[in-house]
Amino acid sequence: MEEFLGKSEIRRATREVPPAHYIFSIESFSLLVATGVEKYESHAFDVQDYKWRLSLYPNGNKKSNGEGFISLYLQIEDTQNFPRTWEVNVNFRFFILDQIRDKYLTIEESDGVVKRFYQMKTEWGIAQLLSLDHFNKASNGYLVGDCCTFGVEVFVIEQTGKLERLSMMKGPPNNTITFQLQNYSKSLADFYTSGVQTIGDSKWELIVYPRGIGIAKYYALSVFLSLVEAHNLPPKGKVYAQYKFRVKDRLNYTNTKEIIDSAWFTASASRYGDRYLIPLWDLQDRSKGYLVNDALRVEADIIVVSNVKLFL
Repeated sequence: MEEFLGKSEIRRATREVPPAHYIFSIESFSLLVATGVEKYESHAFDVQDYKWRLSLYPNGNKKSNGEGFISLYLQIEDTQNFPRTWEVNVNFRFFILDQIRDKYLTIEESDGVVKRFYQMKTEWGIAQLLSLDHFNKASNGYLVGDCCTFGVEVFVIEQTGKLERLSMMKGPPNNTITFQLQNYSKSLADFYTSGVQTIGDSKWELIVYPRGIGIAKYYALSVFLSLVEAHNLPPKGKVYAQYKFRVKDRLNYTNTKEIIDSAWFTASASRYGDRYLIPLWDLQDRSKGYLVNDALRVEADIIVVSNVKLFL
């Protein structure tokens, strides 16, 4: 349930689990009110290396339009030794125990805005936490036998100093990998690899099957781009590459074959390519210029590559 109160929307929900960080119970609530106290402050408690305190206004914080309501605030303590420019960023939620149903009403601002505690603002809270009429009605379970219980959970947003930056680099420098096989007609190996080349932040190589692989064997030239150190990627890590394979017609320049593709390379899928780049009868047709002096040259351009940098 959400309701609009002034400038803030308040989200209310119920749960069975008690507040994780602090519970503040009051016996003889009416006698506390009768003292005329404007604000009662709980003892200090520790959360994430900071000291905090609850501030309860049993008749409402009249300065913040809280008259007729219970007002509850969270304040940070022992800040005198903090650096002059200190700040602590926090998400928090308040609790009120429904003693009849043994459940907690949770109350927080629905926008989820992180509250910034600093030298000029050491207290944040909700002036209209719960109307006194609703709170005092015994059947609602919040005030039973003149006793009530409040609570709070505090989540400090810690700055760990860790930053991950993903960049997509278009046209990275030194982005062409060239493989050349001399004496193609006399080559015997199933496949050959180019030299390893660093493009972006990753190491790459070409894997060339002169007479194809798998179902393309003895049918087509097969070419693959391989991420050499894919096994070193972190779990779920991946590197993107848009690439172009090229086999030039070095005689007439009219039969040059180019194919563009892209993929995310991972530890389990570290190479991508084309089994059917050029049919072998075209490749071995000397008039088409793919084989010159019995030498095969295959190139791969990495057009776009992803880079990840971690700053600790």
